[in-house]
Amino acid sequence: MSSFFERLRADSLAVWQDYTRHAFVQGLADGSLPEEAFRTYLAQDYLFLIQFSRAHALAIYKADNLADMQEALAGLKAILDTEMDLHVGLCAGWGLSKDELQKLPEASQTIAYTRFVLETGMRGDLLDLQVALAPCVLGYAEIGRDNLTAQPQGPAAKSYRNWLDEYSGSGYQGVAQAFSDWMDRTADRYLTEARYPALLQTFTQASRLEADFWRMGLDAAR
Repeated sequence: MSSFFERLRADSLAVWQDYTRHAFVQGLADGSLPEEAFRTYLAQDYLFLIQFSRAHALAIYKADNLADMQEALAGLKAILDTEMDLHVGLCAGWGLSKDELQKLPEASQTIAYTRFVLETGMRGDLLDLQVALAPCVLGYAEIGRDNLTAQPQGPAAKSYRNWLDEYSGSGYQGVAQAFSDWMDRTADRYLTEARYPALLQTFTQASRLEADFWRMGLDAAR
């Protein structure tokens, strides 16, 4: 039996693959990605994660039972305790401190994506919010798995491999699987076929905004 995520993925496959197989991702995997593209992405993704933390906190509020609140808290802790530390560590290698990261202005792509997720969650229920979050949480896990054995070349190879290791590793893969299972349980309670087209639209738009985020990094290196 396929998961709710797999249904959404299959029904938006072209857009999904534009995101998960983007030129930015391919450049990470083989090492051809310009360092400036990765630095720009990484700094903006740090700011992105601050807003995504708020989205997970919103999920706690939107939850109607303690188990869902605990799931949302686990996702929040994964961001605050693990993902953000990865970004800080990688940026430190390029001389960009945590304080400097926090003072950077948000790019328009960062604002567009994060506010879309927060607005979706504010006006909808827990399932709406989960679907908006899913391309980030589950897309990065898929990218990690797809590039598990990639061997980047070039001067930034170690940083690129560290990034891929984070998302291909058992820790993040476990977070992603837990999120997918949680979304399944929520869909069992909240999903109706009448709602599905709107949820698919949310998922597809969030996937497009993910691809725009990669493009932002590439544009910075031109």
